[in-house]
Amino acid sequence: MKTLTFLSRYLPLLALLASMAGCSGYRIGAGPLSGVAGGPVPPTELITEQLINAEKALRAQRGSQSLAHLVVRKPPPYTIGNGDILSIVVWDHPELAGQGVAASATAAEVPGPGAPPAGFVVDHEGRVQFPFAGALTLAGLTEEQARALLTKRLAHYIAKPLVTLRVQAYRSKRVYIDGEVRLPGLQAINDIPMTLVEALNRAGGMLPSADQSRIVLERGDARYQVGLRGLVKRGINPGSILLAPGDVVRVHSRDESKVFVSGEVVTPKALTMHDGRLTLNEALGESGGISPLSGDARQVYVVRRAPEGTRVYQLDARRAGALAMAEAFELEPRDLIYVAASPLANWYRSVSMLFPGALTQVVTSSRP
Repeated sequence: MKTLTFLSRYLPLLALLASMAGCSGYRIGAGPLSGVAGGPVPPTELITEQLINAEKALRAQRGSQSLAHLVVRKPPPYTIGNGDILSIVVWDHPELAGQGVAASATAAEVPGPGAPPAGFVVDHEGRVQFPFAGALTLAGLTEEQARALLTKRLAHYIAKPLVTLRVQAYRSKRVYIDGEVRLPGLQAINDIPMTLVEALNRAGGMLPSADQSRIVLERGDARYQVGLRGLVKRGINPGSILLAPGDVVRVHSRDESKVFVSGEVVTPKALTMHDGRLTLNEALGESGGISPLSGDARQVYVVRRAPEGTRVYQLDARRAGALAMAEAFELEPRDLIYVAASPLANWYRSVSMLFPGALTQVVTSSRP
């Protein structure tokens, strides 16, 4: 009798709540942000094979366009710059040797132990003073070009001069390496082409915590994101990316490339991407999968903050081929994966909030 009395009292209300939960719950195509006040709801895009192919093509096109002008197949030779120290020797004329001044450089500016050797310093105007030749503008010239210019000047005073000219200390051009490398700091550009791989190797290599897919190259006001594995997949040698003086290379940490999984999954968590790659299927699998008790497999959402605004993708995991599409859908850093609750779970939670313990009392009272 108590059971019947209780049911008769609350059955109409429970039926009303059930209908409300079924109507106000998440719907296919409604998006996880439906009903949130404060602005328009972003449209929901269903994850299909066409969408996956379009995203892959857009990602490949964006990467190839941004890095096309950074790739140099044949690096140019080193050019002399302001502040470099030159070693100049005129053979059979020892009286012209040792005319340079000692450079006031530090050990950090000139590689190798000990004080920097004496030499001819290229001044702030790019010139060098040499006996008989006078002031020579050598900035912007290669060693061979500078040697030819000096030989031509000395030929007016010395018969068939034999000149040796080389850069003794490289101080005019530098790049800066920062982030997840063993030896962050500045690197001087010398006669060996300063490619991206060369700069990373001089910095001692990347740490285990480095994200090889998020190496940012800053050149002036421009920023380029370089992924080593992505370049290799596209057939681009990372050693062909030539750095310019003043470039800043930042190697980001893997902790900055996380994907967040929440909602009706077994274990909500933040996942670290594997060198910039993580698929929707892998993220759901590492979170234990969709909860069999409360998750709605029709409503798996991916919320992404894009430059053009927030984008919301939806996967219906009950459809044929859904697992294959989830494996092909690649996530991006800071993506949010949300699995909505089923209508039955929403109804149960609504009743539990209004009448704590009511369902438990019904079940207990109905037992013989």
